Amino acid sequence: VDIEISAITTDSRKIQKNGMFIAICGEKSDGHDYIGKCFDDGALCCISERELPGESRPYIQVESSLTALKQLAAYYRQQLDIKVVGITGSVGKTSTKETIASVLAQKYKVKKTQGNFNNEIGLPLTVFTLEESDEIAVLEMGISDFGEMTRLTAIACPDVCVITNIGWCHLENLKTRDGILKAKTEIFKSMNPDGTVILNGDDDKLITVDEVNGKKPVRFGISYKDGVYASDIKNLGLDGTSFVINGLSCDDTSKAFEVTVPVPGYHMVYNALAAACVGAQSGLTSVQIQTGISKLKTIAGRNNIIKTDKYTIIDDCYNANPVSMKASVDVVNMALGRKVCILGSMFELGSDEKNLHYDVGQYIGTRNIDVLITIGELAKHIAMGAADYKETHYEAYECNIHSYETIDDFEKEAGSIIKNGDSILIKASHAMNFDRIVTMLSEQ
Repeated sequence: VDIEISAITTDSRKIQKNGMFIAICGEKSDGHDYIGKCFDDGALCCISERELPGESRPYIQVESSLTALKQLAAYYRQQLDIKVVGITGSVGKTSTKETIASVLAQKYKVKKTQGNFNNEIGLPLTVFTLEESDEIAVLEMGISDFGEMTRLTAIACPDVCVITNIGWCHLENLKTRDGILKAKTEIFKSMNPDGTVILNGDDDKLITVDEVNGKKPVRFGISYKDGVYASDIKNLGLDGTSFVINGLSCDDTSKAFEVTVPVPGYHMVYNALAAACVGAQSGLTSVQIQTGISKLKTIAGRNNIIKTDKYTIIDDCYNANPVSMKASVDVVNMALGRKVCILGSMFELGSDEKNLHYDVGQYIGTRNIDVLITIGELAKHIAMGAADYKETHYEAYECNIHSYETIDDFEKEAGSIIKNGDSILIKASHAMNFDRIVTMLSEQ
């Protein structure tokens, strides 16, 4: 009897009836320990790196489960008649992915990366969720070292490649922004040779990419005016931003048209421009692009606005690097009333990590932030940067600065620092677990 595998997973807790379990040795647990349980829970088959003496149920022994996972996903992707949009960059991958998906959903059945499933395990698992009825997949692709993107793009084989920017993250392995550029542009290696590359024209590194597969990239920007660009930008505070898109040829018009991004932050203009470019390349009208941008919804941990009886919370705690942290500070700076930043340590910044934190503190000094709270060893240097700025600009700068070792230390004093009516930015690297702070303040 032929039975089709219903789903593929590396998480024994998510096994489905007639599913396949791929046992991977992780840092914290070994998937091989759960093979028996997966069979008991209905798995049709398992992939294992080990021989399983006494196991009568069907399994496939391989040299590397991770390699098998990626090869299966690459094969499955090739069987589907589906357009793939691959997104990478140092900052803004997730928010750009959400914006692109919101736009494309106005015309197509779209599947997108969920959560943080953007690496060499997450991307294949996302590919396995694709169905024949899906028309476009919007896949986020994240890396931290050379060669990773080559392996990811071999799985995704994108028809459209979007690179948001080249910033200052994963410097431990990639060392310099030129290293980051080299690693990110590996996305072109297995893309559709007839596909489209869409790049940020305001980025000094991406502007050096002159052509890919003999074709000029489509560029977007604000300062850059030779491609698709934004003008007449109006800050709507925490309600978002409106602006005019110029230079975009859609199915119904080549004229400029206005859009409103309902998510705050100047950086969201870039995300919307990228989405507009993808939409136009995919045959959408200006009205569809306009509607898709206006319907954008935020997700937890990603510039998500939470309004409680006491506070307005900007939950941006999923991850952080110097560029995204400054962008988030700009978001809270738009708020009315008292502005509070609760910032934590940023990781994977290499040997210059202390200076990069200090620089964020100096940047905060140039904004109208009323209260700065830092948590963590590295985040102390944010406080130091802000304090030094305050000392040299004492007449104009009145920010109250508090620094703590742990979240527990902060929670003991939070009630005496945070006030009703505050707008509060919460941001740090994911490992800092700042979602605890979001929960605490949301429930007060």
